[in-house]
Amino acid sequence: MSINVLRNLGLSEGEIRIYGALLDLGSASLNRIHESVGIERRNIYDILNKLIGRGLVTYVKENRRRVFQAAHPNRLLGYIEEHRDEIEHIRKDVEREIPALIRRFAVHRPEIGGEIFRGSEGIKAVWEDMLHADAIYWVGSGRYVPKAFPHFFASWDRRRIERKIWMHNLIRAELRQKTRAKYALEKRRFLPREFSGNPAVICVYGIRVVNFLYGKDLFAFVIESKELAENYRQYHKYLWENVAKP
Repeated sequence: MSINVLRNLGLSEGEIRIYGALLDLGSASLNRIHESVGIERRNIYDILNKLIGRGLVTYVKENRRRVFQAAHPNRLLGYIEEHRDEIEHIRKDVEREIPALIRRFAVHRPEIGGEIFRGSEGIKAVWEDMLHADAIYWVGSGRYVPKAFPHFFASWDRRRIERKIWMHNLIRAELRQKTRAKYALEKRRFLPREFSGNPAVICVYGIRVVNFLYGKDLFAFVIESKELAENYRQYHKYLWENVAKP
């Protein structure tokens, strides 16, 4: 991995060391990261929080302790796309590095996993990951990201259309009169009002199921499981055919 590439993306030396260590370790506790990088424990925690804020590291709680892991390296490409004007000059360098990073990432990837993303960058990281799926299924869509991050969404949606990724949207009832014309490559239906409530949305793509919370605190919990994703697509199909209306 080229340290200069990550440095040019704005990562500090400590962030680079810990991100690289997590690529090689897979899931790791704070103690294991400390053993790997040799940075003071109190500094490791601060660095991890910064990486989580960037959407480059996620965590789950296993047996009441936090376990950290690197987010998919494709997030780096999403970061470049979002900051195109600022760092276009290093795009090709990063693109050359991504395949090697993905190989390191995949070695320790569990068959079933969970990740927590927080804040705007964490939400964007999950959306970037969707662009590697064949289709995206939503339950309870409220058009939250297009409203909150219009510049990001415009870039994301352009790339989604270029890759011919269809969205199958089960939208909240209250948006029926407010929602503009459908997006390109979007099929949509509207749920009954009984499905409305807190700004929580379920998304299914590939082998991942995501629970988003678009409240005061932005939050996403991603579960990676082929069997679970297949079941949630069946739930979506039932709602689409039996509950939702055009």
